[in-house]
Amino acid sequence: MPRVHDLTEELVSFWQERHLCTVTTLRDDGTPHVVPMGVVLDAEERVAWGITSGTSQKVANLRRTPVVAVCQVDRARWSTLEGHAEVLDDAVSVAEAVRRYAGRYRQPRENPARVAIRIEITSVIGNV
Repeated sequence: MPRVHDLTEELVSFWQERHLCTVTTLRDDGTPHVVPMGVVLDAEERVAWGITSGTSQKVANLRRTPVVAVCQVDRARWSTLEGHAEVLDDAVSVAEAVRRYAGRYRQPRENPARVAIRIEITSVIGNV
């Protein structure tokens, strides 16, 4: 498995498999906050999408410091997407993020506090 630093065909394929990810954001003291989350890659746009509750700690962290790392692991295969995140709470963006999430995972339960997280990817690493 060669280490990759771009959105190769193999890496994109890996991101289409059903794997839960970890999302790392920064607390106000600079320490990492790491939690599980479903994330969907849009390789053509070079962005990733996620959904979460607007009241979550990761959302508070991203509103203050919009840097993020998203990692998924499957045995020896792994990939990390790094970038700048935007928290979106408008109905169109949330619906788009839910649609993408449902395509990779499953239809999420209703959550009136749901927001979308859109990540502009600045760096890609992995062994796939």
